[in-house]
This record gives sequence, C-alpha cells and structure tokens, in this order.
Amino acid sequence: MEYRTGTIGRIITIRFDHGEDFLQGLREIVLKEKVRNSWFQIIGAVDKASVVIGPKEPVVPPEPLWQNVGGVSELIGCGSVYMDGDEPKIHLHGSLGEHGKTLTGCIRQDSRVYLVVEVIVFEVKGMDISRPWDEVAGISRLTFS
Repeated sequence: MEYRTGTIGRIITIRFDHGEDFLQGLREIVLKEKVRNSWFQIIGAVDKASVVIGPKEPVVPPEPLWQNVGGVSELIGCGSVYMDGDEPKIHLHGSLGEHGKTLTGCIRQDSRVYLVVEVIVFEVKGMDISRPWDEVAGISRLTFS
C-alpha cells in the first residue's frame, strides 16, 4: 500500500446533453482545464455504453469481459482521472439500471447520453500521481512520485 495527502482544488460541474459522449467530453474538459488529478461523481442516463463487467478468469493480467449496453439505462457512478504523460486516464465504475435490472462495471467507451448526465469533478492538488500502464498487472495503475 502507498498513499499521499493533498487538498481539494477547483470543483467543476458539467452537464452533458442528449447524444453526447460523456467520457470523451470529460477527457476534453480535463485537458482544457489542465486538471492533473481528480475524482468525480456522475448521475444521469445513457442509451449506449461499453462496460467491463469483470475479468474472464481471475488471473493477472486480466482479460476483460465486455458487455455492451443498448437502450436507456439510468446511471450513477464515481471515478478518477489521473494522467499517463499528457493523456488523461479515466477510471469510472458505475451502476446502470434498466427496468429493474442492474449492471455494475467499469464504463470505458461508447458512453452516449440519454437526456442528461451531470458530473461534478473534484480536483486534487498537492500530489504527484500518475496512471501509467503496468505491463505485469495489465492495467493502468496509480503511481506515486
């Protein structure tokens, strides 16, 4: 285990509208605002998303098991953004609900908004943290400098 302490910097509130890709939009805002480290909360609905719902087998490195979500699903989640060089690495875990069925996983791509998605980003200051690719673990892993 490793850890660092820091403080909350800016708070950024974002509204994504119907049809937008919120993961791409979040990436663009993080780059535009030069946010190096942050945590965020998200609420709204999607009509498309690609979600990793676990590893196919419990081995390291893992092979992701993907599920595509099509059709309107309510969304609630939280995540973090840390950089790999100049590239933001978004890590979002969320629950998607549709007509009483729930899917929980790591939302990674094709994140199209249904009506609205709201995100609040909490910038974390005073720490030198990155998320480079770790060949051994097979994931982008937090690294403390």
